[in-house]
Amino acid sequence: MAASSNPLTSGFGPVIPLWLDGEQINTNVTYDVVSPSNEQKIYKSSSASVDDALRAVKSSQAAFETWAQVKPNERRDILLRAADILLRRKEEMRSISKQETGEVDSMFDFEFNLGVQACKSVAGLITAVRGAVPTMTDEGRSAMILREPYGVVLSIAPWNAPYALGLRACLAPLAMGNTVVLKGSEFSPGVYWAIASVLHEAGLPKGCLNTIIHRQQDAAEVTSALIASPSIRKVTFTGSAIVGGIIASQAAKLLKPTLMELGGKAPTIVCEDANLQDAALGAALGSFLHSGQICMCTERVIVHAAVADKFKEIFKETIDQVFGDPEGMMLVNAAPVLKNKSLVSDAISKGAKLFHGNTEQKASVQSAMHPIVVEDVKEGMTIYHTESFGPTVSLFTVESDDDAIRLANDTEYGLTASIFTEDLRRGLQIAKKIQSGAVHINSMSVHDESTLPHGGHKSSGYGRFNGVEGLEEWVQTKTVTWKD
Repeated sequence: MAASSNPLTSGFGPVIPLWLDGEQINTNVTYDVVSPSNEQKIYKSSSASVDDALRAVKSSQAAFETWAQVKPNERRDILLRAADILLRRKEEMRSISKQETGEVDSMFDFEFNLGVQACKSVAGLITAVRGAVPTMTDEGRSAMILREPYGVVLSIAPWNAPYALGLRACLAPLAMGNTVVLKGSEFSPGVYWAIASVLHEAGLPKGCLNTIIHRQQDAAEVTSALIASPSIRKVTFTGSAIVGGIIASQAAKLLKPTLMELGGKAPTIVCEDANLQDAALGAALGSFLHSGQICMCTERVIVHAAVADKFKEIFKETIDQVFGDPEGMMLVNAAPVLKNKSLVSDAISKGAKLFHGNTEQKASVQSAMHPIVVEDVKEGMTIYHTESFGPTVSLFTVESDDDAIRLANDTEYGLTASIFTEDLRRGLQIAKKIQSGAVHINSMSVHDESTLPHGGHKSSGYGRFNGVEGLEEWVQTKTVTWKD
């Protein structure tokens, strides 16, 4: 391996380096990073080996000894400087993400601003996590409950909202005095380089944040080695339920705690008293924002029969107006396009109907497709239970709130949901019966704020990001007692 000569803010040249122990390191093994927008190679990325991964852990373990002792106000100031640097380098960040993931400007602005706000929110909440001095039953005995960091954290983050989710994966652990090995997606290595670059420029000491990127075929070996390292004390993962289950199982065998945010099958319920224009826009945005590549995206639109015909008319018009680009919607590569078309084909072969769109409609590249709405979907069709994670949504008609709730909950997932009604009391009654980590009344299913705890029920995961709850994930209690 060779150290890169690139300064912190000058870009990464033809090969994206890893960040190891405060240095930018180019590995001997590399792979091509391909842009979904034109299916051409952008540049190469370094690819970490098991030895590189364990070197990152060793660096983070050494840094933990001093970082854990840094005062909260000093950690706060680093995060606030990082927010300013992110804003100053915003267009650089936009260019990287746009090339790597096909992210359109509106989606970039949305998720990048979430990342900036996370820096500020976590910085402001650092001192909100406190210990306690409980009253003891024994005369002359006292106690303190301390909050202490775990140590080295393995944070595994995805490509689909890389700034928001990459920053989320490391900010709270760092704020609480942990050090982080950040394993980013092979599809967005430049973004994870940029995140580390910003935090180092903000003054984060070397070793506190190390980044690992690797080829797809090395994922199992490198990830298993990281989890197995005795220095890794907690693991967080954002991604699919299948991979999350494997990671959680490996960590559990070693008695290591995990924080998981996994898949979703979000419902949007449209009551008969809803503002149908708002509901149609919310359902369209919730379904097709970022080409449906968000775990909170709507997968089921559930409409009361009394307004179904009118809603469908407005819904179709809204999709055409907002997402009617003749070139189609960009996905990260061709694989999810094939997956979504397969889900639709299976459903149609079993009796479902296309309400909107056509899987045969040509898009500009193989990584793009047009939005699809399928109706008459029933159990037994693969799409009924499978998260599409793409621009495909199922449309259902129901006769009652109870039917809507039953359908909304008939899934292994429970991340988020949306309800449209002009009766807040009714909306709250439905919300209480929905089995998910969040329910949004009169807004789309995709909603994330750094002050709100975020996480799932059922197979959508456990633990919480964001807010004070998100910070408390990264400290453990220690009880100290003494007798006078």
